[in-house]
Order: sequence, then structure tokens, then C-alpha cells
Amino acid sequence: MSSNETLFDHQVAPVFLTEDEVKPLFKKMDVAACLHDLFSALANEKAIQPAQTLTLLPSDKGDFITYQGGIEGADVFGAKLSPYLVTDTKPIITAWTTLMSSRTGQPLLCCDSGLLTQERTAGTTALAVDQLARRDVKKLAIIGAGAVAKAHLHHVKGLRDWQSIRVYSPNLVTDSALQDSLMTLDKRVSICDSAKECIQDADVIMLCTSSGTPVIDKADLTKTEVLITSISTNVANAHEICPSMLNKMDVYCDYKATTPGSAGEMKLAVSEHQWSTDALKGDLADLVSQGVAKPEYDKPVFFRSIGLGLEDIAMAYGIWRQMQIA
Repeated sequence: MSSNETLFDHQVAPVFLTEDEVKPLFKKMDVAACLHDLFSALANEKAIQPAQTLTLLPSDKGDFITYQGGIEGADVFGAKLSPYLVTDTKPIITAWTTLMSSRTGQPLLCCDSGLLTQERTAGTTALAVDQLARRDVKKLAIIGAGAVAKAHLHHVKGLRDWQSIRVYSPNLVTDSALQDSLMTLDKRVSICDSAKECIQDADVIMLCTSSGTPVIDKADLTKTEVLITSISTNVANAHEICPSMLNKMDVYCDYKATTPGSAGEMKLAVSEHQWSTDALKGDLADLVSQGVAKPEYDKPVFFRSIGLGLEDIAMAYGIWRQMQIA
């Protein structure tokens, strides 16, 4: 089957996939190409990305975030639901993505979004690194050592000729098994004793944590020619860098229409540090379409992603296509 028209010619029963069932399908996907195509579609107004919405559940039982999107060329739309459910002990946090056909109006896929979210988060950061980092960068630093951090390493390790890859996480120093798992991913990996040591003289710093407060100190940045990337977490106003730093950086994001209203450090920089969203240099759609200039690195560069419904829809569509063309 070579086209969506052919794929949608016949009634397709919706598919329900657990995380274990999603995993082998991801191995066949070109995540980088999928995300590049997605942001190209956004640049050409062939995709729609509403702002994410937060819905509070009754009786303070938690909340859920809805991420939505639609892609014209793929003839699909859908949403990811990500609940935070309060219990007597540990809160329950899950995520599921539903994909539907805009040709037939029928559901195509409902899948666990754990691995999907992990891969699209890391893949989006990797796309930003490829677009923003200078070609001659050599030193990569990663703050974080969990599954998302490992996914980031996987997606960026071949983007540049890294001479060193330093990793730091508070519990990593005493966890030999975790150290081994990271060094198995790439022989260039070395483990650091502190965040300061990890980011010293780094060309690219990827922040891959679930922290709601800064994980690096701006005083520890030793050069202006550095790209810092940051992701999102469920903590209210989460920010992995100090919001005041935005005033002295060239700032890019995944999607300028919605990210400034959700990213914690941007909201706080506006309300507390006189930063303006007008200072944003551009987003991934601008970058892949060459609609904005690349940074000159006369100051540090910051890229912030919050996760888009469109990214989840694009990943789900890629998974569904793998099943249909197999």
C-alpha cells in the first residue's frame, strides 16, 4: 500500500496497543524524518495544533491534560489524554493516544503513550539540536539518567562528531547498574559527580529531568557558545533553568503559538523578569522551513519543548502505518 487513499479504501478495524506491543513497531520507524515532516507541515499550514488543555477532576481527585492535533497530508487527527490521578498513596500517571481518520471519521488506533511520548520528546530535542547546534560541536552534556535521558542520548549520538558525552544525575554516582546501562549505549559516555562538572565547557547541554526547579546554575556556564535544551514535566510552572536567564539568551521553542503560555520558565520570566515572548527567535516549524536565522552564538541559546499533540499524532500515525504496510 503506497498511499493513504489506498490505506483508507477499506474499513480498517481500530487497533488497541499496549506499550509492549508498541515497542517493536518503533524500531522500524524513522522518528527524525517523521518529526521533520510534521514541522514542515506546520510551517506550510498543513497541520493544526491547538493549545493543550488542563481539566481538573471533581473533589480534588486529580486532573488530565489533553493534547490535540490534525495533519492534512496524513488524513488523521487525534488526541492524547494524560491523567494525574490522586490516590491514598502514589499518584497514578498514564497517557493514551487515540488516532482517527479525517477521511472516514473512524478510529484507527488507541495506544499506550508511554514509549510514544518518550520517543517523540527525545526526537523533538534531537531535531532542535540538529537545527541549532553548530556543525563542529564536540562536547555533549546530559542532565538526567532515566528513560527519557537515554532516549535523548540515542537520538542525538549520531548527529555530531561528539568527542565527549558527560552525564549527571543525583542518584547516578552510586548506581553502578545505571552507569553501565548508559555507557553501554555509547562508549563515549562518562559519569560526572556534579551538574557543574557535567556542563563545564559543554557545547550542547540537554536537560532531561522531571524536576520542577532549576537543575543547573547559571554561574556554572563557562561559555556563551552553548545550546541548552529543556523538556517539560507535570509539575506546575516546571522549569529546568532559572527564568531570569531568558533575558540573556536567544530563545527558540517547539511551537511558538502555544509553548510560551505553558512553559514554566517563560511564564515566570514574563511575570517576574520583564522578558517578552516577542523575544522568541522562532520555533521548529520556522527552523525546518528556513524561515528564521540560525543563532550566531554571541550569547547562549535555549530551546524549550513542552510536547505537542501533533507529535503524539505523528508518532501514532507512524505506528499505524507500520502495521498497515507490513
